[in-house]
Amino acid sequence: MKINGRFILFTIVLVAIATACKYFFGPDIEWSGFSPVIAIALFSGFIIKQKDRSFLLPLLALFVSDLAIQLLYSQELFPYPGFYGGQWKIYAVLLLSTLIGWGLKGRNHGSLFIAGLLAPTVFFLVSNFIVWSSAGESIYPRTMSGLMTCYEAGLPFFRNSLAATLVFMPVILLLYNYMTKKKAALIIA
Repeated sequence: MKINGRFILFTIVLVAIATACKYFFGPDIEWSGFSPVIAIALFSGFIIKQKDRSFLLPLLALFVSDLAIQLLYSQELFPYPGFYGGQWKIYAVLLLSTLIGWGLKGRNHGSLFIAGLLAPTVFFLVSNFIVWSSAGESIYPRTMSGLMTCYEAGLPFFRNSLAATLVFMPVILLLYNYMTKKKAALIIA
């Protein structure tokens, strides 16, 4: 993958979409978690050949959107902060989606669909396990029942991240192929 003006513009568009989704959907529990960041992480794994660089695009999208939310929060224009304790764990879990992208490469519709299901599912399972294991006993007891309660509480976020990944993955692929290759394609062409 060659980094040129078109790819930089594409990156700016992705970061703007991630920030807008966090701003508009984040405060509403019915929509919270509807974000393109998992799709961006998968996409990075699909297309960026330098494995160490494939982590930069999803981290950039997540960091800039969190920074924008933090700035709005500090001005009392948003209901919760963009940065919080232990957030680095969520950033690390997001990168598992990039690894899934490495493995599936997005060269056919079947691998795109599998990636679109697998990445949000892995994110949900791992991130909620982290929440359960690091939350105080008063929130989720260190029992199987406590873990299941934590997973149950995370189901609205899972539903939204799954839907968002399945919606944004084709949008990102079409946008990338059109902006960089001047053709519309739903796979990595």
